[in-house]
Amino acid sequence: MSDHFSGPRAIADPTADIADLYVFPSPERPGHLVLVMNVFPAVMPGALFSDAVVYRFRLRPVTGISTGARPAFEVGQTEYVFSCTFAAPVQRNGSEAWLQMGTCTTPAGEMIFFRVNDEPGTEAQGLRVFAGPRLDPFFIDLPGVKATEKLRRLAFKAQGSNSLEGQNVLSIVVEAEVGLFGSSGPLFAVVGETMTTGKAPLRLERVGRPEIKNVVMSSKEFDPLNRDLEIRDLYNQEDPFHLAPTYAETYRARLNAHLAFFDSLDGETDWPPDEQGNHPLTKLLLADFLVVDVSKPYAENSCFEIEQALLKGRVPETCGGRSLNDDIVDSLYTLLVNGGNGPRIRDGVDQATRPAARRFPYLVSPNPNPPDLKAGAAALSAQPQGRAQ
Repeated sequence: MSDHFSGPRAIADPTADIADLYVFPSPERPGHLVLVMNVFPAVMPGALFSDAVVYRFRLRPVTGISTGARPAFEVGQTEYVFSCTFAAPVQRNGSEAWLQMGTCTTPAGEMIFFRVNDEPGTEAQGLRVFAGPRLDPFFIDLPGVKATEKLRRLAFKAQGSNSLEGQNVLSIVVEAEVGLFGSSGPLFAVVGETMTTGKAPLRLERVGRPEIKNVVMSSKEFDPLNRDLEIRDLYNQEDPFHLAPTYAETYRARLNAHLAFFDSLDGETDWPPDEQGNHPLTKLLLADFLVVDVSKPYAENSCFEIEQALLKGRVPETCGGRSLNDDIVDSLYTLLVNGGNGPRIRDGVDQATRPAARRFPYLVSPNPNPPDLKAGAAALSAQPQGRAQ
């Protein structure tokens, strides 16, 4: 489910578990970039952010390189970081409600203080900031994904069911003036991370493109070299802009094996491997970040568009990044299965419980009575094996 529950460590500490990352030019205020990080999947009412975690967005200018054997992105060294931290919640006098304050530190080191669950958000220093529970904007037919993997063929129904229907998350929304990034760009690589606080912070989780860990890398079945290895906790601890050599070949083997599986689903070979057996998308996807063009206007369903333009040697038509309403499951499967050379592949779910808005804070209000995710997961696991046949 995008990046929800992406490994044992994330499941054990849901306050640091990144559910999704979204990056898009503001549809409401041109010249502003919106950064959204959703954490704590399936959060219940009353939950708050951890005071022991740093939630941060990292941005670097990036250039598409189409020369050489494989297209790739060259990432610059200049980095812009927006870090959000939260104080321990306090109980108001005579009230059962809890109050939590947060701090957003800008790339220039300025600090903006805000209150969690303040609907209008806080505006200062070229930023608008909101944090609080929101309805989860992600949508996916998870049974169809699992059936496709099990049956080794596309097994989505024409009308699927959203496995995250009615679920909530904790959201952090930072809307920043593009001018805060100086003369860099217009292309930026963007990642989201959760870190421990303190003088020696440790990376708990990181996310760039959607479904890399939970769809492309999670299964062990197709990777004979690392069949017994839960790879996602290792991957989560990597610096997205500096992949360490220690496990690089492990990640590469997992991607090569799984990407070949996806390419086989339509019976056609759209992604022939090179002489070393590397899939054409492996290098590109290991550079795991969203790429957004801040010079272009807001557009929906533009996720992976810049990557596909680079692969095909054409000029991108949209801003790329990822908007809240992007149907990224369809976009991802279409890219992996037929490279955009065939019909668009659908999982049968076309929108979230409620579509996101085009006004700050963009995500819609939380569901006051969210379903029990554990009960839903139990029902899912109990479904007949031929469900998607």
